[in-house]
Amino acid sequence: METGEGADGPGGPGLCCASFNQDSTSLAVGTKTGYRLFSVTSVDKLDCIHESTETPDVYIVERLFSSSLVVVVSQSMPRRMNVYHFKKGTEICNYSYSNNILAVRLNRQRLVVCLEESIYIHNIKDMKLLKTLLNTPSNPSGLCALSINHSNSFLAYPGSDTIGEIIVYDANNLSTMTMIPAHDSPLAAITFSASGTKLASASERGTVIRVFSIPEGLRLFEFRRGMKRYVNISSLSFSPDAQFLCASSNTETVHIFKLEQHTPSWSAYVGKMFTAASSYLPAQVSGMMSQDRAFATVRLQMAGQKNVCALATIQKLPRLLVASSDGQLFIYNIDPQDGVFTGKRDGGAKKGEVIPEHEFAAGPVCLDDETEFPPINWCRDGSGRGKGRRP
Repeated sequence: METGEGADGPGGPGLCCASFNQDSTSLAVGTKTGYRLFSVTSVDKLDCIHESTETPDVYIVERLFSSSLVVVVSQSMPRRMNVYHFKKGTEICNYSYSNNILAVRLNRQRLVVCLEESIYIHNIKDMKLLKTLLNTPSNPSGLCALSINHSNSFLAYPGSDTIGEIIVYDANNLSTMTMIPAHDSPLAAITFSASGTKLASASERGTVIRVFSIPEGLRLFEFRRGMKRYVNISSLSFSPDAQFLCASSNTETVHIFKLEQHTPSWSAYVGKMFTAASSYLPAQVSGMMSQDRAFATVRLQMAGQKNVCALATIQKLPRLLVASSDGQLFIYNIDPQDGVFTGKRDGGAKKGEVIPEHEFAAGPVCLDDETEFPPINWCRDGSGRGKGRRP
């Protein structure tokens, strides 16, 4: 993404939203004038693979993997979802809903639309509405997560607006799976691992991040982000192998946690220590002692910005990606053993270095969407009055 110095680029003051696709190979940016899609497969340059100025004030833009299917929602019509095939330059269909659209999630099996008090589940192959979850707890931020593994199309959303309950729903079989009592305060962020077998969550306090097994809902890990202050965690993301978890917030730091079980000897030692201490330590203190700290921490060049983070493999090396609301994309190299962030490696960006604007290049559209995604032929709008269009 551009460095935020010009109003004409996606990094200018016209930026409305930014999101990575399901495997973090693409970055979508919504602006006052439209939206742009970038390829994130190299640390040397950021190629713009598509740009549209037909729809202004885009505040939701989601791309399905590396296909040409993109979902767009505009502030001018916040109740309508438009689905495009950008390679063909055609609108596939549009759906209208009873209230403003707050979030859209995709995998190769389902498309989920989240409103403040309801959730709509579509079959992505023909956009047929399969299920409407009505009267869900008030969710003004549109918080929800959908597993990218279409064999495990698990949907997670808040089960309460006062405490951190998580409802896990099977979007393939259209049935509720479990409820996880994750936090004492309301949820702020949730995400699935790539396989859909792990779910991470954070509350509005932002001090503790927990990881649960899916579908059982058993707590696997508990990490402490910090103790000195509450923060607004805006993004959680697993690495592709689910060995690491990153968390970004409105502070200047991004934390990476390592999901590893301690050796039996270490666990036995720690267990004995906590058992002995529990008789005289307050429960809150003993609980904090049992929480793991960050494996690595990145200090950004700014604070107070909403960030979206992702862990990805780029040019065969693990990287941390951080897209900020002021239009900057940071790429960090990761040492998975030592947790340190190195300098340049195979042309990688230095710690905290923004990709220079002069390295941006408009690349050709080379997408394997015909093999990755079956083309949509027809669909209807949410009211049942056909507004679908053939591509």
